Amino acid sequence: MSQGFVDSGDPAYEAKVLMISVAARMAGMHPQTLRQYDRLGLVQAGRAAGGGRRYSVRDVVLLREVQRLSQDDGINLAGVKRIIGLERLLEQAQQRVARLEAELDAAYRRIAELESLASFPGRDLVPTNRTSTALVVWRPRRTSDR
Repeated sequence: MSQGFVDSGDPAYEAKVLMISVAARMAGMHPQTLRQYDRLGLVQAGRAAGGGRRYSVRDVVLLREVQRLSQDDGINLAGVKRIIGLERLLEQAQQRVARLEAELDAAYRRIAELESLASFPGRDLVPTNRTSTALVVWRPRRTSDR
């Protein structure tokens, strides 16, 4: 990350440990602005045992983005909230796709492993293209079924 903060892959990036005065200073805002954004649901602060707001480095990055969208791009706070919500949905979808791709790759590796162990490689498992999946089960007829 170019802002000199903790890297987004670091667990400290998500830790809600920054007091409101520190987070406001890091974001270049007044603490009252952070309180307003919290009330509007733009940035959700954590709470300390005594009830004080606590922010993470991720929150500070988000606060800067809110400020950029509202001041530089002229988007009202309702629009900013919608953009943030859509970005969260996109991030969740991208994470899910990455997990599913990893599961699919593992399944293909397992298929290749099973094919290499088969007595007649390539004949027990029928390859299909990756966009569709088919399962074919073959059972010999028993003489009592006739």
